[in-house]
Amino acid sequence: MFALIVLALAGCDTQPAAPFVSGGGIVSTNPCADQLLLALAPPGRIAAISHYSQEAAATSIPLDVARRFRGTASTAEEVVALKPDLILASSFTPASTLRAYERLGLKVLTLDSPTTIAASRDQIRIVAAALGTRAAGEALIARIDAAVALAAPRDTARPSALLFIADNFANGGPTLLTEMLTRAGFSTPPAAMSRSVPIEALMREPPAVIMTPDPDGRAATLRRRVLARAGLRVVEATFPRSLVNCGGPTIVPAMQRLAAIRSGMAR
Repeated sequence: MFALIVLALAGCDTQPAAPFVSGGGIVSTNPCADQLLLALAPPGRIAAISHYSQEAAATSIPLDVARRFRGTASTAEEVVALKPDLILASSFTPASTLRAYERLGLKVLTLDSPTTIAASRDQIRIVAAALGTRAAGEALIARIDAAVALAAPRDTARPSALLFIADNFANGGPTLLTEMLTRAGFSTPPAAMSRSVPIEALMREPPAVIMTPDPDGRAATLRRRVLARAGLRVVEATFPRSLVNCGGPTIVPAMQRLAAIRSGMAR
């Protein structure tokens, strides 16, 4: 098997994935592909997901659900040994690995990271079509659209929100998170234009609310103390790390959490 993979690494360019044909199951190799696979495929067709989804710090899927399935480190050797009918890979998968899969005749669907809700809808439809589960795809899209609509604010206020992903690293720029914040009635403060946001920048232009995945972490604790000593009143809210990793199914709980934070500020 290893010899076959070595030969395949010298193969041809990546070609578009063919439609899914039932047989040996489906393998996904990164957390965002994992959650799409679990949302759209019948459980009996799932051969394996990535080990990332079985780790609390990286998953976008409830751990008890993710751990019901086989996990892999997403190496070419592991995936090829499973002889899947379809591999859901990502744009971050090494080109040599993708060529190896296709050289060995494995069907591959390579997914990018959507930066808008519309792009996430498109990706769901692409994956659902590849799996032969278009109805499940449309049902998921309907749930996303409903969550986005329910999260829309009922007033004209647009409090500024800074969403930290980890430590001092914050969401910024044209991302899916930025669109979700906007749809939920928040504005983006100037500090968010720089992904690494030092405390000094917060003190110059404090946002109305800071969202953080780890309120008890060192960076969040230090921010809280410094802002309090400076007499700056900033609302702090927890935004789980699992909600910042991916689009797709994650949009639903992410919009629900943003709506809850926004509603709490209005009271």
